[in-house]
Amino acid sequence: MDISHVAAVERVARVLAGQRLSINAEGTLESASQQVDASWREHIDDALAVLRTLRAPDGDMAAVGDVVIWQRMIAAALGTPHDDPEQDEVLGTGDVPGMQY
Repeated sequence: MDISHVAAVERVARVLAGQRLSINAEGTLESASQQVDASWREHIDDALAVLRTLRAPDGDMAAVGDVVIWQRMIAAALGTPHDDPEQDEVLGTGDVPGMQY
């Protein structure tokens, strides 16, 4: 399995920045890599919102994987590790406390 050495929040923020800047998406720049490097931090709030949305897997996702492991992985990506097995539950929507990036 490939494991990224870049935090999930940063990767999502970079995708969002690229989407807005690159001519391959909504932007106008033919080569946007330098601008993405300079501006991805402006998209951290949106990246966190995407990750928060993914905390609760949908039915198709839950049918093929372990919901608790998924929740722990997303919590870790959000900077709120979910280490206590007694707190394992299907998460709903809401703010993630303590996330700072």
